[in-house]
Amino acid sequence: MNTRTFDLNTWLETYKETFSSFAKAQQDGFKALERFARFNYAVAGDCLEAGLAQAKATLSARAAVGTQAVADLLAKQAELSSQLSEKLRARAQEFSTLASEVQESVNSFAAEAATRAAGTKKAA
Repeated sequence: MNTRTFDLNTWLETYKETFSSFAKAQQDGFKALERFARFNYAVAGDCLEAGLAQAKATLSARAAVGTQAVADLLAKQAELSSQLSEKLRARAQEFSTLASEVQESVNSFAAEAATRAAGTKKAA
């Protein structure tokens, strides 16, 4: 019968390495979550600014009456809409960059964890 002795220090070291990598992954995850929250806050700010600008344009046009006032209002609203669309296009590119960075971080963590697991199996 083959009796196998287990080295408790090796096990503890393995668990220590495993949990330290999970702690790092959790910290990176919270950083990514914070970046997404700040991004969404910025997008909401852009939409709020656009809404306020639209309201201001509408209320300033109400003071004047006539066909020219309506044409000016429509021109101003078209300008404000194009500004908002440019901001949102830039935000979409920023979101794409942010998402790819987070994906790279997750992929590197997974590869690192797999490498450590393979190394642990070989050591055992």
